[in-house]
Amino acid sequence: MTSVTIHDPTLRDGQHAVRHQLGAAALRGYAEAADAARVPVVEVGHGNGLGASSLQVGRAAVSDDEMLSTVREALTTSRMGVFMLPGWGTSADLRKAVAHGADVLRIGVHCTETSLAERHLEFLRAEGAEAHCVLMMSHMATPAELAEHAANAVAYGAQAVGIMDSAGHFLPADVTERIGAIAGAVDVPVIFHGHNNLGMAVANSVAAATAGATIIDGCARGFGAGAGNAQLEVLVPVLERTGFPTGIDLYALLDAAEFAERELMPAPPVTGSLSIVSGLAGVFSGFKHQVLDRAERAGVDPRDVFFELGRRQAIAGQEDLIVDVVADLSTRKDGKAA
Repeated sequence: MTSVTIHDPTLRDGQHAVRHQLGAAALRGYAEAADAARVPVVEVGHGNGLGASSLQVGRAAVSDDEMLSTVREALTTSRMGVFMLPGWGTSADLRKAVAHGADVLRIGVHCTETSLAERHLEFLRAEGAEAHCVLMMSHMATPAELAEHAANAVAYGAQAVGIMDSAGHFLPADVTERIGAIAGAVDVPVIFHGHNNLGMAVANSVAAATAGATIIDGCARGFGAGAGNAQLEVLVPVLERTGFPTGIDLYALLDAAEFAERELMPAPPVTGSLSIVSGLAGVFSGFKHQVLDRAERAGVDPRDVFFELGRRQAIAGQEDLIVDVVADLSTRKDGKAA
């Protein structure tokens, strides 16, 4: 049997669902619960990663420094992970995370722009840190293109590489093809991070493991952007039954999920109408709140906004495009996307 390493971004990706407002007590409590469950890696930060707290994508309730120090103190066996998008974060943010004891540092880039990670991956390797690279919005590239960019990331120093289904757009066959291509092109662990916009996150994660991914992401109660991520306390036993041991204590994991539902979120994510549209349109799930807010103020249908954003191939970091799309739709007679 091939074991799978679970990476838990509940305290990072989950921030999207609560507009980045998790406080120190919630961070500490969940980190302790995940640690008790022997979750291998617990990721923490602003939803958009290190250095991203801003007016454009939302200010976090607590600083990066406080988030990192709080979770680091809470973990006794689990490793601490962080995430950074070049442009939001810098090498200075990575250096700070390393100083706080981050064990696994992920650089996220658009799936065809791996060169943006080169300097940061080289910096992390020079620091002696464990450096990963994830290709975001991976439905926008072919399996061959993803394999090529994954190989580039490894050449830059990535010790693990993989894809994020940032829009929750994939079906299992899509994942099998892409993970298989990447696994055939690199000799480092392959990562898969799924979103649940079409209700496929757990199935897609199992498909990824079957195709060769050995690092799989999941969040407690699916806590994450849009319809959320693969639901961790479902994902783990399903992987175990499929023949992929994780080493996680199931009862303690279920306890951690109960804590997350009680203390982190107003309600668990659901695959609602707008999330379905986001997945079909291939648009980043983290746009949900801004699309809803701006569409409501302008009197346009948020579903039309998502489909138009998909037509324009909007990616994470282009939140200002939401303003343009809403303005364009509001000036059209019927408010419909062309």
